[in-house]
Amino acid sequence: YCFLFLVFYLIMTYSDYTGYPFPTAPPVDPFAKIRVDDCGKTKGCFRYGKPGCNAETCDYFLSYRRIGADVEFELSADTDGWVAVGFSSDKKMGGDDVMACVHDDNGRVRIQHFYNVGQWAKEIQRNPARDEEGVFENNRVTCRFKRPVYVPREETIVDLHLSWYYLFAWGPAIQGSITRHDIDSPPVSERVVSIYKYEDIFMPSAAYQTFSSPFCLLLIVALTFYLLMGTP
Repeated sequence: YCFLFLVFYLIMTYSDYTGYPFPTAPPVDPFAKIRVDDCGKTKGCFRYGKPGCNAETCDYFLSYRRIGADVEFELSADTDGWVAVGFSSDKKMGGDDVMACVHDDNGRVRIQHFYNVGQWAKEIQRNPARDEEGVFENNRVTCRFKRPVYVPREETIVDLHLSWYYLFAWGPAIQGSITRHDIDSPPVSERVVSIYKYEDIFMPSAAYQTFSSPFCLLLIVALTFYLLMGTP
């Protein structure tokens, strides 16, 4: 009887064990789409591209919002390489703190920290980004991350409680390394940006600036005047 009881116990124990396997890792949450309805309300946004574009259709998109002691950034661009934002004391490239989301050869999107030295970007090992996530879909690199508002004084990392010009750039990558940006003169914020002020700012891309620039408007007026004066 003892032997039968032992066999029965082992069978029941094994059945219970196989019926309750070790827990598996929870599935990775899908990347939550960037909401543009919040632009100008609960977060600031910059859109570059076609009028009326959103985070999935703009040539370049950036949003920022304060969350406690952090600032959350969302970036997206029409590229298979990288998308970045730079924090600058002027509107020129050089001496800038840069956060870039880079699509590597394994299909991942990694958040990297750079410092512009002249016209090229040097990767900095000290990376202030946290809560990083990114995705490459529909030939777009999109990412979301946080970084602290205040940081100890350091040349390569700026304090975001101060206002900076924002430099917007994107371009191809080779084996996970960024290369020159797509356009010769990437867009720049018209004025310094404060993380304490939420605006929804649209900047038309070159294809939509033709008839909006002062020079073109002046040219149109001049041609119209010339034609009218030349008409008998």
